[in-house]
Amino acid sequence: MNSRIPVGILFSTQGPYATVGRSMRDGAMLALEEVNQDKRYPFELVPIECEPAGDIAAYSTLVRSLLRHEGVKHVIGCYTSSSRKEVIPIFEKYDGLLWYPSHYEGFETNNNVVYTGAVQNQHVLPLMDYVLAHITRDVYFVGSNYVWAWENGRIIRELTKAHGGEMIAERYLQVGDLDVARIIEEIHEKRPAFIMNMLIGESSYAFYRAFAKARAENAALQETVIGSCTLCEPELAQIGSQACSGHLASSVYFSTIETDVNKQFVKSYRKRYGHNALPSADAEASYNTVHLLALALAGADSVDIERVKKALHKTSFQAPQGMVHVDPESNHSYLTVRLGISREDATFKVISEANAPVRPDPYLVWAEACGGSSAQTETPIAQNNIGLRIVR
Repeated sequence: MNSRIPVGILFSTQGPYATVGRSMRDGAMLALEEVNQDKRYPFELVPIECEPAGDIAAYSTLVRSLLRHEGVKHVIGCYTSSSRKEVIPIFEKYDGLLWYPSHYEGFETNNNVVYTGAVQNQHVLPLMDYVLAHITRDVYFVGSNYVWAWENGRIIRELTKAHGGEMIAERYLQVGDLDVARIIEEIHEKRPAFIMNMLIGESSYAFYRAFAKARAENAALQETVIGSCTLCEPELAQIGSQACSGHLASSVYFSTIETDVNKQFVKSYRKRYGHNALPSADAEASYNTVHLLALALAGADSVDIERVKKALHKTSFQAPQGMVHVDPESNHSYLTVRLGISREDATFKVISEANAPVRPDPYLVWAEACGGSSAQTETPIAQNNIGLRIVR
């Protein structure tokens, strides 16, 4: 195996979801530096950075160039499902492996993708378990107009119906659309107890700011809770202190996790990117992905994707969130589920966490087999089927 291994880095650090893209890129680059300084590895990972700027067509062009002309077999990248689905056929055609570090809507497995982000049973179901048990059975849903929100909207619609509730409304905006006025007007009118926010990027930030203004003007919205499966620390900073606090978030990582590994990760991240920088679930997922790739390459002693996957399934990584390993049946990752409440200082207070890494269930097969969330109507989150415990 060549001692210099090119690795594609494919994140949009410009465009409508640039804040998240930068976090993902930063997490990956920090891990690459750590791997290349680690004498255990007899190779150097050479990053080839690409900038699609949120343009779906650009993803295809860049991936084709990486695989055909740059000698790349392994690419770490993509945030949206739209971009992932756009490039998968290219990875299949040119025998490359996409390492996808984003949470997503599930209902997919592919031999040319390693999924290191959370799927529904690791983010949507835990959040909805909490909402249905402690807040309400009726949901106002707003999301970005693509597959991430569509699929999660369907899941939430089925969950609320199974619990005797309903989707009060289901509204979508194009990615990057900042015009949330009509949605806010409807929220004023309907006064929902819970809003599920599946908007991404700048659309989401505009919504949080507009909702904060609406709540200040309407006492009936004081108790309304917004929940999200994407909200993260850099986004809280973008939203601003007056609008970013008090929101419910489901994630496998928060920067405030009290473990020695995470404390060192936060310290290294701030040393690399500034003393005020905070890593997010997106940064941590990319960071973990690079380390998993390095371990798999070392175990395989090859860049061949089948040999690398075989080696990957035999290894694990002690990540900032906890132990992470990839399920050989689905190429998705075991991850530690958590819920948090956002604060004005752009951090989260962790309010519950799983006792152990949760097996990925991208098709919700096991959730249905054991009753899933629909069987948890009156069950406190501390006792649900993924072992979440309350953090005091």
